[in-house]
Amino acid sequence: MRIGLVVPGFSADPGDWCIPALRHLVVRLVDAADVHIFALRYPDRRGRYGVFGAQVTALGGGAATGGGSAGLWLRTASALVAEHRRRPFDVLHAFWAGEPGFNAALLGRALRIPTVVSIAGGELARLRDIGYGGLLRRLERVKTRVALRLAGAVTAGSALALASAQPFLPARCASRARRVPLGVDLAMFAPGRAPRNDGPTRILHVASLCGVKDQVTLLSAAAALRERGYAFQLDVVGTGPLEPDLRSLARCLGLSESIRWRGAVPHDQMPQAYQRAEVFVLSSRHEAQGMVALEAAACGVPVVGTAVGVIPELRPAARTVRVGDAEGLADAMAELVDYEPSRLRSGCAARERAVAEYSIDLCTTRFLDLYGEVGAVSGGGRA
Repeated sequence: MRIGLVVPGFSADPGDWCIPALRHLVVRLVDAADVHIFALRYPDRRGRYGVFGAQVTALGGGAATGGGSAGLWLRTASALVAEHRRRPFDVLHAFWAGEPGFNAALLGRALRIPTVVSIAGGELARLRDIGYGGLLRRLERVKTRVALRLAGAVTAGSALALASAQPFLPARCASRARRVPLGVDLAMFAPGRAPRNDGPTRILHVASLCGVKDQVTLLSAAAALRERGYAFQLDVVGTGPLEPDLRSLARCLGLSESIRWRGAVPHDQMPQAYQRAEVFVLSSRHEAQGMVALEAAACGVPVVGTAVGVIPELRPAARTVRVGDAEGLADAMAELVDYEPSRLRSGCAARERAVAEYSIDLCTTRFLDLYGEVGAVSGGGRA
């Protein structure tokens, strides 16, 4: 089987994690298929190279907009058509239903290649107060609508994301939507032997420091937890445009001694960060899936979070609250901070759910099965 992946970016070399979930998937896919990746925006250079057993065509789109984007799409079409003529693709798979999905779906229709489009971010979100979501911009809405309507199959990593796609699918094609999550490398993300902790309970938060991750609610919950007399240390892993404002808010809330700002941590060092934690918390207003919650679960760390992405599907191994509910988030964390047996039971249950449903090997098999299915429906997909 020959697979063409259309993605916003991919690793420029073996040491570049770029989009870790895609890297983990490709490393498994190449064991079963010939994989050619079309990286639209990153690396910010044009050229071809091999990595992890896959071939990559970098289109060098960078931050181009307007006419620059049109030129990028033409280069993508030219490169993909040339590769298809050299050796036909059996399936095209786009991650993110905006620009990658738009390009893949149009080219798949023109070349009669079966196409899968995966919702992988905020394509179907509309959060006006923070300017987040693909549905806020007309061109993005058009690209996403075209991608979802033309795709032979549409996937998402959570039931909530899948439900958000249904209005964009023709009624007769609703069955094309499938829940196929991106998987976690269970060998890499596994319970560790963290040193015994005789101090405050260690709480971990991993996310970009930006509006959609809603660390304002997280800090409010942490302040409520401290006011109730609970001892904890909150490690915040990530960087982003709101970091100065969030640090200032933490000081105003009297949290300076309870928070450690860890900054960016390389992906291959993240298992140790999870293994040191006793509770994981995510306060997002939107997630298409929520890989960090699954990585925490795979490491046997109990998860507390807002009811977005995959988190509701982890129950009862996870505790969920309404988006923006700082008091509810504090209540959920308090239950775990206060009672070690509950933490241990929830952590074991979280690991069991990760093993049963979210391993990278299982999820790769699901994608491979789907490729075969859409190929069979289309009659083979060869132009």
